[in-house]
Amino acid sequence: PCALVISIPLGYFGGLGAASKNGILFKGASFLDALTKVNTVVMDKTGTVTKGVFKIKKIKTIAWEEKEFMKYLIAMEEQSTHPIAKAILEYNDEVDSLQATNVIEVAGKGLKGRVNNKTILVGNKALMTSNNVKVPSETDSIVESIVMVASEGKFVGYVTIADELKEDAHQAIKQMRESGISKIIMLSGDKDSITQQIAKELGIDSAKGGLFPEEKLNEVEQLKSQLSTKVAFIGDGINDAPVLASSDVGIAMGGLGSDVAIETADVIIQTDQPSKIAMAIKIGRSTRHIVYQNIVLAFGVKIVVLILGAGGLATMWEAVFADVGVALLAILNAVRLQKMKWK
Repeated sequence: PCALVISIPLGYFGGLGAASKNGILFKGASFLDALTKVNTVVMDKTGTVTKGVFKIKKIKTIAWEEKEFMKYLIAMEEQSTHPIAKAILEYNDEVDSLQATNVIEVAGKGLKGRVNNKTILVGNKALMTSNNVKVPSETDSIVESIVMVASEGKFVGYVTIADELKEDAHQAIKQMRESGISKIIMLSGDKDSITQQIAKELGIDSAKGGLFPEEKLNEVEQLKSQLSTKVAFIGDGINDAPVLASSDVGIAMGGLGSDVAIETADVIIQTDQPSKIAMAIKIGRSTRHIVYQNIVLAFGVKIVVLILGAGGLATMWEAVFADVGVALLAILNAVRLQKMKWK
């Protein structure tokens, strides 16, 4: 039937169009279907449910002047695209710029490079420990995000950074549960204490912090090994790319998100609003319903007219309606997706 051939792809085009009008980009119709089957959502923290717009809260130096300390830190962070780096680069006091060279990014840990002929480390405690740098015990009790700095193998200070939840973070979790998501998990490379605090505030089922990219990947692989579990992962950073690729549906935040994450993901949230995830699920389900409606319409009317024709009750006009008329109805039904108002 013409209606079947035309309306099914058109139904998916309607779903893709409705999603894109609302700032959600699907990289193919298959992901509209895949998202409707998801029952477990795993998400990163920074840039996903938090704004990723950090501000310096405290600067603590050891044996260095604050301005001297910030010179080296800024020189290193100029080589990074991480949201925390942006906060450090907004340091108010004017400092003479230094140039960092041979800067390499250590996945899940931080940066290593040379500034003013000194080997500088900038990152978390794991980076310091792996380079045999002794970290003061006072840093263990700090809940906020912390950027530690070492020079020539010696700890010289740290900066604490504060982040805040996105306006629709609570709403996003609530709507995901209403959409039929049975389990919501948070996995973050940030400190476990911060991750647990955010998860508790949002009412997330379980959370783990201080994870490296490969550990996030292992967690998702374990979830996927359960036959009844379909996993969507939501992230925005370079480190999230392997998990985005591995999950059943990878969802990236397209505003602050890295190019690698956007390239790897199956679905892009252009506005960086986590509440759009529930909307994407609703659009996927509505698209599926309309496609099924069109299939039933295409075959149902054909069968009825064939039966009537066999009994000599159908004329040419019923035959025309069963072919062209039903095709037009199916097209109008598919276009209806574009007209729906999604909340």
